[in-house]
This record gives sequence, C-alpha cells and structure tokens, in this order.
Amino acid sequence: MLFNSIKYLLFLPIVFALFWASPKRFRVPILLVASYVFYISWRPVFLLLILGLTAANFLFGNKIAECGQNLSQKKLLLTAAVATNLLTLIYFKYAYFLDDLCIRAMAPLGVHIGKLPFDIVLPLGISFFVFEFIHYVVDVYRGGQPIKSLANFALFASFFPTQIAGPIKRYQDFLPQFEKPDIFSIENFDNGVALILLGLCKKVLVADTLSFFVSAGYGHAASFTGLDLWIFTWAFAFQIYFDFSGYTDIARGSALLFGFKVPINFNLPYLSQSVSEFWRRWHISLSTWLRDYLFIPLGGSRCSRLLTARNLIITMTLGGLWHGASGHFLAWGLYHGILLTAHREFTIWKKSSASALASLSSQVLASRWGSALSLVLTFQTICIGWVFFRADSLKTSIVCLRKMFFVDEIVLGNLPSQMVLPVINYPLIFPYIFVLLPLLCASHLLMGKINQSEFVRKTPKVIKAAWCLVLILLIVIFSPDQSPRFIYFQF
Repeated sequence: MLFNSIKYLLFLPIVFALFWASPKRFRVPILLVASYVFYISWRPVFLLLILGLTAANFLFGNKIAECGQNLSQKKLLLTAAVATNLLTLIYFKYAYFLDDLCIRAMAPLGVHIGKLPFDIVLPLGISFFVFEFIHYVVDVYRGGQPIKSLANFALFASFFPTQIAGPIKRYQDFLPQFEKPDIFSIENFDNGVALILLGLCKKVLVADTLSFFVSAGYGHAASFTGLDLWIFTWAFAFQIYFDFSGYTDIARGSALLFGFKVPINFNLPYLSQSVSEFWRRWHISLSTWLRDYLFIPLGGSRCSRLLTARNLIITMTLGGLWHGASGHFLAWGLYHGILLTAHREFTIWKKSSASALASLSSQVLASRWGSALSLVLTFQTICIGWVFFRADSLKTSIVCLRKMFFVDEIVLGNLPSQMVLPVINYPLIFPYIFVLLPLLCASHLLMGKINQSEFVRKTPKVIKAAWCLVLILLIVIFSPDQSPRFIYFQF
C-alpha cells in the first residue's frame, strides 16, 4: 500500500476515525492491527517474518535486562540478538549478491557453483525495522529499560507510517508517547494534514515528473553527451530528495494524526557547505544510526587519524551496501567515506596549520562568496556520488562518469555522441525546475515554522486552509498520469 495510492487515502481516514472513536485502552491494538493490515497488503506471508522478529527481539531485550551485572551472559545474548537480525537481513537482501561473489571467486579455480535454486523476495521495510530492532537490543544492553508491553513493542516496530521507509525511530523517544494523554489535538491534525499534502506535492509533482526524465536518460546513458548526463544527474538529485523527503513528510503527518511524533529525516541538505554537513542534514535517522551503532563502536574519532579514516570509510561503505546488494551502491558508500575522510583531514589542517595558505583558506571560506562556492562545490560533489546510486550497475556508472568528465574526448580523442534530448521533449522539464521546485522549497521552509505551536496559534485558519487548498489544486491539476513507487519502497 503506497502513500500516494487511493488505497492509502481510504485506509488512513478509516484508521483515524476508529482510533479516536475508541476508548483509550483499544487504541494501541487498533494501530497495531492497522499496521499489520498495511504490511500484508503487499504480501501476506511476510507477516510471519515481522511477527517472528518482533517476538524474538522482545524476548532478547527482556532477557538482556534480566542479566543485570552478568556481562558475559549479556554479551552472549546481545550477540545472538544482533546475529539473528543481521542473518535475517543478509538472507533476504544479500543472498544473491553473496552467491554471485562465490561464483566469481571459484570460477578461476575451476569450481563451478550454480545459482541459488530458489527465488528470494525482499520484504518491505526489512532494512529499516531490522535497524530499529538492533538499536533496541543494543540500548537495552547499554542500560536502557526494556519495553515491558508486547503490544507497545510490536507497535514500535510495525507502526505503519514509518514501517516501509522510516524514519528509523529510537524507542526512548517513541515509547514515552504511549504515556501521554490520548486527547485529540486540532493542532496535531492541522500540522499532520499540511505535512501529508506537502509530501504528496513533493512526490507526485516533482519527484514523479523528474523520474520519467531521469529514467529516459540513465536508461540510455551511452547515447548521451557528458553535458546531458550532468543535467540528468542534477534532475535525479532533486528527484531523490523530493521523493524521499516527500515520503518522510507523509509519514510524519500520518503519525501526527494519531498524536505520535517521529523524527525529521531531512533539513534542506542541498544547502550544505561540506559533505559532513550534508550527512547531518540528509537521511538524518540513518546517518545518526550509523554513527551510534557502527562508527562509534569501531572506535569513532577517539583513535588515531589513520584509524578514524578507516572507521569512516568502513561505516560509509557498509552504509552504501545497506542501500542495496550491488557494486554501485558499495562504490557510492566508499565514495562518501573517502569524501568525509578528506574533509576531516582538510579541517584538521586548516585549524592546526600556521601557514599563510591555511589562513587564507579560512578567510575565503568564511566570506559570503566562499560560502556560496562551498555550497555549489558540495552540491556538485554529492551529484557525482548520485551517479553511482542511480546507475543500474557499477559499469554503467563508470560509463556515465567518463562522459561527464569528458575522459573519452580528452584522453581518447573521441567525438561526443549525438544528443538525444529532443526525443524526450526536454523543454517540458523547465516549468518544474523553475516554478514548482522554488514553490515547494518555500513550503518546506514554511513547514519549519508551522511545526512551532506559537506560529500555528497565530496563523489565521483561513490562511492555513487556503494554503492546503493550493497544494490540493496543484496535485489535482499537475500530477502525472502514472506515479512510480517511492525510491526507498523496497529497501
């Protein structure tokens, strides 16, 4: 069940009405049942998976807490819990990838291994709720209080607004919300509806329109020039942002309708002036998870500069592999690990060096023009990484990058290929880039103020209603005939 489907637009109001019409003691069970209905709407068999993992991690959490000061037993249980979650993720997400690696590794030795004799379907949201389970058992191991109610724990894992693509919740933030008075809040309703409409606008108006343009380009990358591929890559940068942040807005808005607040996942990341700032603004729930449960356990930045660089590269490479079992995702993660390491080394040099060049660099970057240049260069650097992310293979991404940096023309002397952009009716994309993008960016900034209750109380209802009506009209008038799945739909 997609957020941008008719099914969801019927499902959400029904659950909302049942939730608030029922006594308080029935509301968690109603949300839990609704979450499972939402999950099985795609493939009912995977209900057994999420139920099994929920029961296992609930038991692991309580058993770890019961160990008290018995560290050896706690470590054993934690290892078993993390292994259970990771092995489940590896089986569903990486079995084909590992099988292919084994086939390639053994072929030179004359050993021929056949492909897996069975099909594996990737369950929806497994990458997200497995990370939530690991966070839970690790934090209980570190001294956190376990969730005593099985129903509350099950809802934490399966909560339908965040079930498929996050944001990745922390149980310490989510659990206390069960204790709040369950009183209907018109403020939450207003904010929730506004977020849902904004998310739908991002998805159907911008991301979906750009997706057809980007797919046409990356689907025939060899036919285009380097300049074409730069334009396609810039378009994809906005497509993935508006697609994923649109999903997050709908998720947060849906949660607010039931009185729950889930963390923000994006904070205008393309306004970042460095790669490290970008990762503080992009997919925030994932980047903080990787920091807390991978980078810091590896040693973080408390060790030598060389080991810190190692930790950064390992963390981001595994983060890339988390996105998909493919070489191009691995390369995307490695690329960002190298970028973060380079930025860290540059920052250390700038602060510690007494040279005139370091002083000049600090002065330039602190100026208005230096800040603007940093923003542009950071965006371009991120876009190079998006080539690895968007291409369907590592080979295709290398072909694209060779063209984008004119390697064939400069090194080999090959003439550029003929442009095929007129076939795609290229000028149609301009209204979306120059009209809808600024409009939705302004809406995004406005939502930051709308989330402040003082702003909500002071804004006349007629203005809020008019703003929502404008968003509805934009969706009805400009939405494309077809709406692709969210990019993170099956991660």
